Amino acid sequence: MACFENAARHLRPGGRFVIETSVPGLRQLPPGNSGVAFALTEDYIGIDDFIDRTHKQISRSRHFNRLPDGSFSEFTAPFRYVWPAELDLMARIAGMTLEHRWEWWDRSPFTGESPWHVSVWRLPEA
Repeated sequence: MACFENAARHLRPGGRFVIETSVPGLRQLPPGNSGVAFALTEDYIGIDDFIDRTHKQISRSRHFNRLPDGSFSEFTAPFRYVWPAELDLMARIAGMTLEHRWEWWDRSPFTGESPWHVSVWRLPEA
C-alpha cells in the first residue's frame, strides 16, 4: 500500500505508475503440493513454493545452480504474492485508476491464463 501512496505523491496530475510482476501460480499447484517448478535444466532448477496460502500470502522463490563439482547451491528469496485485483485496490486507495493491463510489454492481451502482467495506473488530471 505504501508503495502506491508514495508513487501517487510523486506523480503529476495525469501521471502514470507502471508495475510488471507475475500472477501467483497457485492454480498450477498439484493437489497436496506447495511448490511449482518454473525452470528445469541440467544446471538450474527454479521452484516457487507457496508457504502460506492464507492471509499472509507468502511464497519463496528457490533457485538451485549446479556447481563445478556437480553439487547444487541454493538461493532463496521470500515474497508476498499479490493478485492483480489487490494491486488495483491499492492504486484506487492511493487515488489512481487502472488505465491498461497487458500480459507483457508487447501489449499482448491479459487473460485468466496470463503468468505475468504489466499494469498501468493513472493519477487523474487536476
